[in-house]
Amino acid sequence: MDRIRSMQIFSRVVEAGSFAGAARTLSIPRSTVSRSVQDLERALGVSLLQRTTRSLRLTSNGSFYYEHCQQVLLEIESVEAALSNTAIQPRGRLRVDMTSSFARAVVLPAINGFLDRYPDLEIVLTLGDRPVDLIQEGLDCVVRSGTPQSSALLVARSIGSFEWITCASPTYLKHHGAPLSLDDLANHQVVEFHSGRTGRAMDWRFSAAEGEQTISLRGRLAVNDTDAYISCALEGLGLIRIANFLATPYLQDGSLIRVLPEQRGPEVPLSVLYPRNRHLSPSVRAFVDWMAGLLSGVTLPAAGTAPISDI
Repeated sequence: MDRIRSMQIFSRVVEAGSFAGAARTLSIPRSTVSRSVQDLERALGVSLLQRTTRSLRLTSNGSFYYEHCQQVLLEIESVEAALSNTAIQPRGRLRVDMTSSFARAVVLPAINGFLDRYPDLEIVLTLGDRPVDLIQEGLDCVVRSGTPQSSALLVARSIGSFEWITCASPTYLKHHGAPLSLDDLANHQVVEFHSGRTGRAMDWRFSAAEGEQTISLRGRLAVNDTDAYISCALEGLGLIRIANFLATPYLQDGSLIRVLPEQRGPEVPLSVLYPRNRHLSPSVRAFVDWMAGLLSGVTLPAAGTAPISDI
């Protein structure tokens, strides 16, 4: 048995999520893929995959073996590249998970430039904010906001940060005025945003001289989708609190106005998380570096913070 080839085939099964998918990407018969994995399990004396009629999942031994397969295969590729004095170019399929709002506002408008730079690379974006198992779900990396939890299996690379800002439409402000202080928020209509993870309304946090201040506001209307949340504000249904990179185009065209600009929210870190391999995949490295460069240009413009008297 060619152990290296078996490791490559097993890794592709994990990444494709099926024997058939691995066979297609490797251009070999499905029976060859199945036999290779069976021979590998027999040689190792452990079960690597749990097979059912509908799904294929890694066992705990399979997750451990897959992680180390990546280290071994990347080590071989790095040595071969060094001997040939050539850099390893990103290629193949890169699977990335991120929130749909972040993808639409930041990534998709710029992704064509990334694809042009790496013509041998394919990207599969899955959109959501639920907790994911990168290995089990065949993901190469995920983009997440907030402070990442310490993990022995994952690396978190910081790529930037954003700030929550409070906004309303000119129509709302014309009828209700603008809040003049945090205490004044209780006298205004707000639209609640319910977290997809917890199902609860998200509190509004502000950075104050005496420390972080959290305000729980309740409104008559609640949504759990970012696009719907912004639409509520555009329709004049109340105040909302969104990331500055989402607010930017609306602030620029005047369809939303920032209120309480002096009441800043705490900066929220953005990170790319990927498996803790000894050698980082060239594809993941290229994507992470590109994301860091992309986020460095995401800023909140001065436009859109006009005083209420100008509305």
